[in-house]
Amino acid sequence: MTPVRDPACGHEVDVVDFAEPYRDELLRMWRQSFEHGVGIIDPHPLAEQSAYFDAVIRPAYRVRLALRGGAVVGLLASNTASVAQLHVRVCDHGQGIGTRLLRLAQADCAGRLWLYTFLRNARACRFYEHHGFCAVARGFEPDWQLEDVRYEWTRPPHEDPRRPPGPTA
Repeated sequence: MTPVRDPACGHEVDVVDFAEPYRDELLRMWRQSFEHGVGIIDPHPLAEQSAYFDAVIRPAYRVRLALRGGAVVGLLASNTASVAQLHVRVCDHGQGIGTRLLRLAQADCAGRLWLYTFLRNARACRFYEHHGFCAVARGFEPDWQLEDVRYEWTRPPHEDPRRPPGPTA
């Protein structure tokens, strides 16, 4: 994929498809973002997270990275129906990177998109609600022993599916 400059972010951010040289940095950023958002320490070794990434995420989702100066600052794993992972490096929160990634997922979807987040991740809940997602179910994630929320988004009928949602330039 050709890198895309994101002028709305205010910083030069390239969005590229996952490549192996970024694996270790991606896993560390993903873990730090998750732990920060949920407020827990992930007890799983990075090798388990890497195996999960290879066995579950990569086969079912397109994985894209947001890069700034060659450093991984964001992760999006999505397909035409759902977002499996959306994380932004903690020190880069609030800079539009998550919005840029989410808009890519919305543009690529078949008109509806769903995802889960943990209820205690209030920042993520506010973020998705701000971007038009509605909480449709609450549950309990048994592996993490945490309450979760299923969010859904439907493309408004007036939006062109070939253009990402949001303001136009």
